[in-house]
Amino acid sequence: MSERKVLVTGATGLLGRQVVKAFGWRNNWSVTGTGFSRADGSSVIKVDLGNASEVEKVLDEQKPQVVVHCAANRFPDKVDKDPEGTRAINIEASRSLARLCAQRSAFLIYISTDYVFSGKPGEAPYEADAQPGPTNLYGQTKLDGEHAVLGEFHAAGKDGLGVVLRVPVLYGPALSPQEGAVNVLMDSVHKAQQEGVEIKMDHWALRYPTNTEDVGRVCHDVAVRYLEADDRAPLPRVLQFSSEDKYTKYEICQLFGEIMGLPIDRIEPNTEGNDPTASVQRPYDCHLSTKALKDIGIDVSTQDFKGWWRREVRAFRK
Repeated sequence: MSERKVLVTGATGLLGRQVVKAFGWRNNWSVTGTGFSRADGSSVIKVDLGNASEVEKVLDEQKPQVVVHCAANRFPDKVDKDPEGTRAINIEASRSLARLCAQRSAFLIYISTDYVFSGKPGEAPYEADAQPGPTNLYGQTKLDGEHAVLGEFHAAGKDGLGVVLRVPVLYGPALSPQEGAVNVLMDSVHKAQQEGVEIKMDHWALRYPTNTEDVGRVCHDVAVRYLEADDRAPLPRVLQFSSEDKYTKYEICQLFGEIMGLPIDRIEPNTEGNDPTASVQRPYDCHLSTKALKDIGIDVSTQDFKGWWRREVRAFRK
């Protein structure tokens, strides 16, 4: 089989690094990563996704058959502090990238989020074609990004070359705990060992932490499935991937405490639900159905959350 090329945006991030690895360990793929603030210029090319000419240059030089678009502002609190900057990267840069990919007939996977849904009690699990209804600006910008990407491929007559992949909260190998909303909870458990520290932790919203290595594998399998399809017309434009492991943030802290043999007495469970005065509203339950992936023959199995962290913590103790 001739070598295929993939370009991964946001390649220095929590997810991007694992997408690069997922393609990279397979013999017939050549992988190029792009980044911005953390790009070193050699293993990861520095590209400003807001600059169309820079994006065009890297696409023409690398000539990828596949682009996996992981780059985004993905922290809801940061989004609210920089709405214009967030719209620029999550929507406009995605629109521009999709247009340039469509012109070159490159297959694009746009990484989106479960936060495109309202997450009201009783609505989950959400099928890929369920009605979205974001509760916060982050979810709205990612939904608008979905529409922008799919719209560009449709306008170019290249439907089926642009695909959305929604994922929930992610965890995985991190350079620092702050990289991920799950990894950072390990920090909370450590802080709770200090005298006088009291931490309130959400024990209301349900989350389905999903491993970045699994998402990387799914991105590869989706790319192969769509590239090798004789006819992409019947294949879905929106896909969803999620673990079935279900936890509140407080329950994750409990698990981390149990794994590390640390008490979490100073972490107080908050069961009050979404504070209407909170700066960023969080949905209650945005569990994603993986039916669309299963229907096209993609393996949706995931690593066991507890088992992965047991192995990871042992590694830290060496």
